[in-house]
Amino acid sequence: MKKIIYTGLKFLIALLITVQFSYSARIKDIATIQGNSTVQAIGYGLVTGLNNTGDHPQTYFTNQSLMNLLKRFGITTPQKNSRVRNVAAVMITANIPSFMKTGSKVDVTISSIGDANSLQGGVLLLTPISLGNGNVIGTAQGAISVGGYDFAAYGSRVAKNVATTARIPNGMILEMDMNSTYINDNKIRILLRDPDFTTATRIQTAIAGLPNLATAAVTLDAGAVEVTLPTGSTQNQITQLITQIEALNVITDQVAKVVINERTGTIVVGGTVQLLPATIAHSGLDITIQKQVLVPQPAPFTIRPPSPVETAEISVNEEMNEAKALVVQGATVQDMANALNALNLKPRDLISIFQALKEVGSLQGELIVQ
Repeated sequence: MKKIIYTGLKFLIALLITVQFSYSARIKDIATIQGNSTVQAIGYGLVTGLNNTGDHPQTYFTNQSLMNLLKRFGITTPQKNSRVRNVAAVMITANIPSFMKTGSKVDVTISSIGDANSLQGGVLLLTPISLGNGNVIGTAQGAISVGGYDFAAYGSRVAKNVATTARIPNGMILEMDMNSTYINDNKIRILLRDPDFTTATRIQTAIAGLPNLATAAVTLDAGAVEVTLPTGSTQNQITQLITQIEALNVITDQVAKVVINERTGTIVVGGTVQLLPATIAHSGLDITIQKQVLVPQPAPFTIRPPSPVETAEISVNEEMNEAKALVVQGATVQDMANALNALNLKPRDLISIFQALKEVGSLQGELIVQ
């Protein structure tokens, strides 16, 4: 048996490099109008038609829900656990966009809350969907779509993805309008998805270039810009004005960040990250342990066989590399990547070097370790 220990874990690294340039985006791509958001809804129901992969009879709430359902159709069942395995209790969730009207259809997500093995081939029975305050806003029903499978027989199992979570495209029908208030005191607010003072100020400047809005926009903080609508504007004029605002192009300001995910070994470097001059020396240490089993030969005319003896051979190989300078001040991120790639580092070593560069002050940006 051969066992190898590495001081640096092997990771799959993806160093995503972006060229440093000014990026222009529409306001509707980086911000949203306050009030124009999604509404979350939830419901509890039953999925039937499963091929013996539903909840086990010991799942009490599934049996209770099934008995209550059957009572609605005039069927009385004994007050004991049934042997039904084709039914599963599930939770239904949905994200409903604002301004959707009665009769609109929404996708729903189904997830098992019992011990069902798979929801494949199931059908969700008619289920009321309600908001957090308990108001019912619609119903969901239909055949579910599972993005995987899970088959087991005679101790063997074949599975792909998760078979206890599924979706029903257009499975929910709204029974009320999802109206929302987005105008308060003749003003609207533009909310940035990634709050930033520089980007918010640029949004204000872009809005000031529209007719009749030269002084209408005010930057409240890093995440909101307030716009005062022209007095006497009709609903049609307000809608056209919001359309013009959303179509404006703004140069977003990117924060210099380096994101490191130590679980997967992924390193993402932003396009505005720079390094001050630095010198790096690194080495790799590999320890190899070779297990050996020695069986001595028995002595002549002996009855009891000798006991095997275990031993191990340990070898150490340390790779020494000369110190290399990283002189990339004022260079692009691609130049920095080329300099780091020249060191021929393992992903784990590269993560440690980024952390050390931040400690000495050479890394000009925010270091985020996940």
